[in-house]
Amino acid sequence: MRIEILGSSAGGGLPQFNCNCHNCKGYREGKSTIKRRTQSSITISEDGQNWVLFNTSPDILEQIHNSPFLHPKERRETKIKAIVFIDAQIDHTTGLLMLREGCPHPVYCTKEVQEELNTSFPLFKMLEHWDGGGTIYNEIILNKPFEIPVMPNHEFYAMPLISNAPPYSKYRDKPRDGDNIGVIVVNKETGKRLFYLPGLGVLQKHIIEEMAKADVLLVDGTLWSNDEMIKNGFSTKLGTDMGHLPLSDKGGLIELLDKLVHPRKILIHINNTNPILDESSPEYKELISHGIEISYDGMCIEI
Repeated sequence: MRIEILGSSAGGGLPQFNCNCHNCKGYREGKSTIKRRTQSSITISEDGQNWVLFNTSPDILEQIHNSPFLHPKERRETKIKAIVFIDAQIDHTTGLLMLREGCPHPVYCTKEVQEELNTSFPLFKMLEHWDGGGTIYNEIILNKPFEIPVMPNHEFYAMPLISNAPPYSKYRDKPRDGDNIGVIVVNKETGKRLFYLPGLGVLQKHIIEEMAKADVLLVDGTLWSNDEMIKNGFSTKLGTDMGHLPLSDKGGLIELLDKLVHPRKILIHINNTNPILDESSPEYKELISHGIEISYDGMCIEI
């Protein structure tokens, strides 16, 4: 399996258009230790020709432009053969509108996400006006395997995560199972496993057990500390209120990842305020000392 990181940032990207935090300011001033980052998305393939896209960020057109392996070879075609939504967040779904010229798209998501994208944030409804219907909906059933035809040698599993529903949702602060999922992708022949969970608010026993079995773990690295947004004056909410477990605090993600021996540990969905995004910072050096990597746009991973 080939995994390409299209976008490694949380919502807003880096630099965020209205942000002058240390990282956004540093990037604009040309600081070489801070990278440009678009909003979170990955794509995977088993043959390098047909790709399964996880999430469609608002930056999807820039991401495709920066990824020659996704460029069309025929007069009209797309290399993206399926789309998986792990939630209904704006920064994970809005880009579907940018792909309207390629409708219809086979979309895999839970019934909870499908409900949101037909009602509160009706992307699916809007796309019905393109090419006879914008999406071919495939329901993901939690904790049961599903297959995607362009990756016949792999099996997919969706696990419910405790995070949060989108800010626009009536289920905000009272999320349902299925509002947020992590996805496990298993090679049927080799048993090699990817676990992708860019939004993680609570560590549960069954999630930790699956994390330990992964060969590659792409996991939520949104915030360094739980009060990061409050300290910077950008929010009144803790990271856990927004559905993101912090990295450094007691009981945080670093503490858990230190206990996991098998996986390659890579952070994704990293907020522009997170000090680890400046490679000259003490937080970056501390993170790397734990054997944890930071994904970046254009990163390629092979399993």
